Amino acid sequence: MTDVARHRAYYIRARFGALDGLRFFCIAAVLFHHMPGAHELGERYPFLSRGFLGVDFFFVLSGFLITSLLLREKERTGRISLRGFYWRRALRILPLYLLVVTVMVVVFAGIKADPLAREIWPYYYVFLANFLTGDIANLGPMWSLSVEEQYYTLWPLLVVLLPARLLLPAVGALVVLIMAGVLDVFGIPAPRFEHLKIAIQAGYVAILLGSGLAIVLHSRIGFDWLTPWLGRTWSVLPLVALLVVLLLILPKNLAGWPQFALHVTMALILGALVMREDHIAMPLLRFRPIARIGEVSYGVYLLHLLALHVATESLSYLGQPGDGFVHIGLYLALSWILAEISFRSFERYFLSLRHKRLPIPSLKSTGEPS
Repeated sequence: MTDVARHRAYYIRARFGALDGLRFFCIAAVLFHHMPGAHELGERYPFLSRGFLGVDFFFVLSGFLITSLLLREKERTGRISLRGFYWRRALRILPLYLLVVTVMVVVFAGIKADPLAREIWPYYYVFLANFLTGDIANLGPMWSLSVEEQYYTLWPLLVVLLPARLLLPAVGALVVLIMAGVLDVFGIPAPRFEHLKIAIQAGYVAILLGSGLAIVLHSRIGFDWLTPWLGRTWSVLPLVALLVVLLLILPKNLAGWPQFALHVTMALILGALVMREDHIAMPLLRFRPIARIGEVSYGVYLLHLLALHVATESLSYLGQPGDGFVHIGLYLALSWILAEISFRSFERYFLSLRHKRLPIPSLKSTGEPS
């Protein structure tokens, strides 16, 4: 294929075949991070304590997909429907999120009358969980949804308002400010309230890098520039090896430049996975069990702590030990089963509404990218 044909194949691709498989590995890292006995393993082998980075990879992926959708819509139609964008995101994110949050609030703030839960529950409904200094039980993962929703609120407005040539400089400037510490640069202490600490977090950098990747690949010049590095069938292999090496050699405290290096590597891996569909990792990432768990990974993410709680309480009731392979197996099985039930009987209904009230044209386009 010529360079023009490769970019056009990327541009008109409505679905990236590798991404459900990538989601599987992201959610697998998160499940491992909360697995019974994982803390003890992490103490002995520090690199095994870094499963939380699966969330960071989800951030990179989210920034890439959202920005790609916005750029393609803007180029195809000459405008971006913010109402349509927020409608689609609400149908994907809110139903299960609100269900899980409400159930946990009722249980812990209502039935169990937990004092902390009674004070902080409203913050989950306005997506400020990432600023909380404490959590309601089983709602720990909701901080990342708050980061994403805050990003989704502001970033599409920038894509609408800024000329295309200024988007990448805007991403670079925001990354620099966040890395430098936005509040520190202006000498402003992080605002604190009774249960909140308003601080700029590394997750924003990960999403911005995903958005930056989308901007570069959207342009044929940027796509051609990255092709020698990320566009080979084998490009993903040395990048995955680099990620593994970084996980092994970076210090225990990843805050700052070590985490930034990981985020950049994640963005490069993502680029290698989406620039072509015939790369060496595709058979693994499209393997049906892996792809299926990746497809329902949102439910796995929101429900896995509840699954862990049910597994722990069930084994305790039966007089079984609180760790070991039975505990781990039950935790993993319940995480997947609950996610499947949620997806098949609940989430899928709302997903079917995305294009009914506010029809949005398909990503497939006959327009030529810039």
